[in-house]
Amino acid sequence: MSYNIDAEKVRLDDLQKRIEETDLVPSRSSLLEEIDGTFSKLKAHGFATLADLRKALKNPKKIPALSKETGVDTAYLTLLRREIESYFPKAHPVGAFDWFRKTDLDNLESRGLKNTALLYETLASPEKREETAIVLGVDAEFIDSIYALADLTRIQWVSPTAARMLVSAGYTDAKAVSAADPEELCSDLDRVNKEHNYFKGTIGLRDIRRLVKAASYVS
Repeated sequence: MSYNIDAEKVRLDDLQKRIEETDLVPSRSSLLEEIDGTFSKLKAHGFATLADLRKALKNPKKIPALSKETGVDTAYLTLLRREIESYFPKAHPVGAFDWFRKTDLDNLESRGLKNTALLYETLASPEKREETAIVLGVDAEFIDSIYALADLTRIQWVSPTAARMLVSAGYTDAKAVSAADPEELCSDLDRVNKEHNYFKGTIGLRDIRRLVKAASYVS
């Protein structure tokens, strides 16, 4: 399974539905304005999938020209590009999980497992994780833990530290997060944060609802 969603399998109608069902952050709420008409224009221009649209929006310098071709406002396309790119979290280097022993992390890197995408895609099966632990001479528990963290970082907005918090709270994969009760998850994360002081401040229920929804797209 790929680290990111398969953009070729996401139709433009699916993308529109995701935007409509997402509790957008205030800076992106304008994406909902006249969304039916806007997506009709994009489909009329020949865009059928998320992959098509993402490719066209990839270079910000080409957005003004695309705006003229489609009749969709430049500012809207720029905002849409940001929203779409947030669906494809960048892989984190294994060094970001610096609470593990450096020698174990170095072992992973020496075998080419340098980031979360490579970890997730290479260690997808229990058999492969067991084999990797033996080859590297590390504890199987470490391999299982680093795989769980890699899985969780596939979720929109989840950093290595956020993934660590989720694991500490008992949520070890994206599927578990997507199935979680937001209020319970919020309480669990708040408890974990108070116990370990991962960051200052409080965890908002609204953000956790967004997290649960985001997890549903990669589980």
